[in-house]
Amino acid sequence: MIKRLAGFLKGGPQHPVGPDGRMALSDHLRELRARLLRSALVVVIAFCVALYFYHDLYQLILNPYEDAKARLPEGTQTEPVINGVAAGLTFQLKLCGLAGLVAASPYWLYQIWAFILPGLHPGERKWSRIFAAIAGPLFFAGVAVGYYVLPKAIEVLIGFTPDEVTNLVELPQFFSFISRMLLIFGIAFEIPLFVVMLNLAGVVSGRQLGRYRPWIIVATFVFAAVGTPSTDPFSMLFLAIPMLILFLIAEVIARLVDRARGRGRDSTDQWADDEVSPL
Repeated sequence: MIKRLAGFLKGGPQHPVGPDGRMALSDHLRELRARLLRSALVVVIAFCVALYFYHDLYQLILNPYEDAKARLPEGTQTEPVINGVAAGLTFQLKLCGLAGLVAASPYWLYQIWAFILPGLHPGERKWSRIFAAIAGPLFFAGVAVGYYVLPKAIEVLIGFTPDEVTNLVELPQFFSFISRMLLIFGIAFEIPLFVVMLNLAGVVSGRQLGRYRPWIIVATFVFAAVGTPSTDPFSMLFLAIPMLILFLIAEVIARLVDRARGRGRDSTDQWADDEVSPL
């Protein structure tokens, strides 16, 4: 039994790999199954560790609420509550499950990347390594910015509560609100990186990004206004301004890449598809 489980986790090819580097479909599926099992095992281990640090995790997500509560005007009453017999257990499992998934993300993201990597060309492998090295820090930077603006967003939203009413904040819904907020900020910080990757793939050019820059600015503010769960302008600005800075950096990188590749005045990219060439 143990030997069979070790074989599942190993997932090595049963048929020899050909000289062209190709592998049988059954071996691909066997490798995918092994990587999924290893990733799930690491997530479960991280989940068990998160259960031990549950009180610290609980305080971590409650800190923005407490900071917002301290800045609320006098007369505004609010308290965190949990409704239901099993609601406390469900909330603890959800919180530790998300913590375990995030803590194990470097491992399961590597497993995804290692599964895809053998099928890429050498040039594609180089850019995928750059993407993998930058994507993680950018995502966590977005999450950090989102966590920083959370108290202000919570303060504005709870501030609409009338003086005669107590705002009972249900912890499961509050946890969903925080997760959505942090996820939006994290994904938003990845968008400029995808723009650079599209430029490296030849889909968009730096000149095109410059041409549509006004529309990109408008779309960024619209995305920030719609994406943030709160209605205050501060959260929108804290999301839109870093995105615009990253977009400008992405445009500069795209122009440098275009220049290095020779896509300038002597390139046919300067003409539209329906434009007649002077030749």
